[in-house]
Parts: sequence; C-alpha cells; structure tokens
Amino acid sequence: MYVVTSKGGGVVLMIAALILLGTWPALFNLLERRGRKPQHTFLDYCIFNYIIAIIFALTFGQIGHSTEETPNFIPQLHQDNGASVGFAVGGGILLCLGNLGTQYALAYTNLSITEVVGSSLTVVGGTILNYFLDGRINRAEVLFPGVACFLVAAITGLFVHASNMDDHNVKLGRKTKGWLSNIAAKEAPEPLAPHGTKKDGLDDSARGTIDLEKAAAKSTTSSARGSAQFLAEVESMRSIKVVGNSVLIGACILCFNGACYALFSPAFNLATNDQWNRLPEGVPHLVVYTAFFYFSTSFFGFSMIVNTIFLYCPILGAPKSSVPEYLKDFNGRHWAVLAGLICGLGNGFQFMGGQAAGYAAADSVQALPLVSTIWGVVLFGEYFRSSKRTYILLAGMLIMFAAAVGLLMGSAGTRQH
Repeated sequence: MYVVTSKGGGVVLMIAALILLGTWPALFNLLERRGRKPQHTFLDYCIFNYIIAIIFALTFGQIGHSTEETPNFIPQLHQDNGASVGFAVGGGILLCLGNLGTQYALAYTNLSITEVVGSSLTVVGGTILNYFLDGRINRAEVLFPGVACFLVAAITGLFVHASNMDDHNVKLGRKTKGWLSNIAAKEAPEPLAPHGTKKDGLDDSARGTIDLEKAAAKSTTSSARGSAQFLAEVESMRSIKVVGNSVLIGACILCFNGACYALFSPAFNLATNDQWNRLPEGVPHLVVYTAFFYFSTSFFGFSMIVNTIFLYCPILGAPKSSVPEYLKDFNGRHWAVLAGLICGLGNGFQFMGGQAAGYAAADSVQALPLVSTIWGVVLFGEYFRSSKRTYILLAGMLIMFAAAVGLLMGSAGTRQH
C-alpha cells in the first residue's frame, strides 16, 4: 500500500484537491445552464466518481507488501472492521446529500455564492471537529485564524451576492430597495412564457433534443455577457426554473448541504483512525483506500437510488424524465463524466493528504470558491458589467479565502501513527 507520510506531500495533495474540487461544480453549473436535466448529470457523475475510487483501491491500495498494521486493500475486505465501515458508509451518504444540495442550489444562487456558503459551513463545523478528533496535531494558533478568515470571506460573499443582484435589477430596469435588501430577494431575469413554454417556443420535452454545444454558442454570441438580454437568455435555457422564487429557498438548501459537508470529513476521519475505539482488539484501522472504497460505494448506491426516483418525481422545478430517456441523453454527457472523474480524484487526494497531515488541515480544500469564482467568470460571465462596489467586495472575498487556505495548510501537523 502506498502511504503519504510527509507534511509536504500532504500539502501538495491538498493543493491538487483544491483545484479539482473547485472545478466539478462549474461543470454541473455549465450543464444546468445549458438545459441538461440535473438527474441525468448526477447519474453520469456518480458512476465515474465511483470508478475512480475503485482504481485508487486496486492501485495505490495494493502497491507493496501487506502488513498486519497496514494491510493492503483486498486483504482488509475480510477483516472484522464493521464499525469503521459504518462511518465510511455514513460519510459517503452525507457527501451525496451535500452534492445534491449543491446541484440544486446552483440554480437558485450562482456558482460563487453556492461555494462560498457551503465551504464556510464545512470549515466552521468540520474543521473544528477534525481538530479534536486528530488529537490536536494541527497548530491551533494558525488553524483557528484560518477558520476566522473563512467566516469573514463568507460574510463578504453574502454582500457580494447582494450587490450583484442589485446590479442585475438595474440592468433589467426593476426597482430595488437597496443592495442589502437583496440578500432576501431573488433576481429574476425576463419572465418566461406561461405553461412551461420557453421563449424559443419549445416545451421541456422538445428542448431535450437541443444540442447543448449549439445552445451554448447561441447564449454566448447573441448578446454581450452581463447584459440584460444575456441574463434573460440564460434563464430561458436552464433546466431548473427559479424565476419568481425566493432566494431563501436557495439559502435553506445551502445550509443543508453545508451541514452535510461539515460532517462527512469527520466521519471519514473516524473510519480511518477509530478515535472512539470501536474496532475489536487487534483489528487494524481501515487504510485510507479501503475507507475511500466503502465511502464511494455508499455514495454511488445512494446516488443511483435517489436520482432514479428524481427522474420520475423531480423536485424544485426540475423537469421530469425516465430511465430510457436518461440512457439516450448524450448531450453534454462528456462534461458530466469529466465532473465525476475530477471529483473522485479530488476526494481521493483530500483523504490521502488528510491522513498524512491531519484532516483539519485538509479542510483547506474548502477554499474552492477561489477556483469556482474563476470558472464562474470565465465560463458563465458572472460579475461581467457589475458595479465598482461589487468588484471591490469580490476582491475582498477572494483575498480572505486566499489567506484562509494559506493558514489552514500552514497548520498541518504530522500524524504519529
């Protein structure tokens, strides 16, 4: 089994995980804005996410000789480690719920604010839990100022969102009571035609045949990014219709997925390190690759069940679908597959880095809004033609996230076993 033991190696893995985990939500957002049904995207995503976990287990988990203290992946499958497996399975279900929440929250807010709130809740809850579970191996005088920076960044992010919403209202010619009041209001681009008919005259079933690449080209060339027409065109194509809904719905979803994210990493920590001494005497701890396998197996199984139900009983305004329709939907599938591969690699690197340098430090990957904001600007035109006030707030948010990730990585310790 290949094990990363150095603090430096753990930090490198965390940086790689930060980039990867900040990218897959952008691909989800890309597909939703182009009209692909979210259930289809998540099914493709979870299948290939699982494939990465299997590859990790059969390669890194099988490299070298197996020992009694650190058995390889396959020998460990036969051991009496049900308690640790339970924590890994629970962590996978929590991550699945968090990812589902992120997918739907993206439609109610934007990519940047979804990642800001979710990441901040994860750090505040998960990092503190991991710090104590890891026996305080991380440097508290560095770790907790990093957590504070996350909180400041999250609060600043809310002001960024409010200011940007006010900018949208001005572009669309709507009255506003002030940019702070927009925290509790949802901007709505140009209203859509009634009875589910889009501005292009097509209903949901007809739009399923539209080529996503052509739709994307139309949305990026027919009007300038950040303009009122651009905002209306994006809303007319997206698969989850949120016009007229309160942003409070999105805020509730964000809080839900933030709570799930805050708990999944401590659950994985307990699975690999058995801090509560649930394993029988003499049974070795789950190695990180075995725990990752069980974690991803539960993620995959739960995702398949829930999203198959969502095909026939959609939620939050998503269009209805079916298993045959999903199997025939190849529009944008390559992006969903890429999202699954990227997230699987990111999770694997985060867990490997956390096992080496402490899971509290590994939560530095929750500074992924740094990456997501870049994708939001490049791919989706977020903050284009915004006000000077919005740009100042956005810069402040990114600076605080940069400081937070530096502090959390700087708090990394070295595990003694």
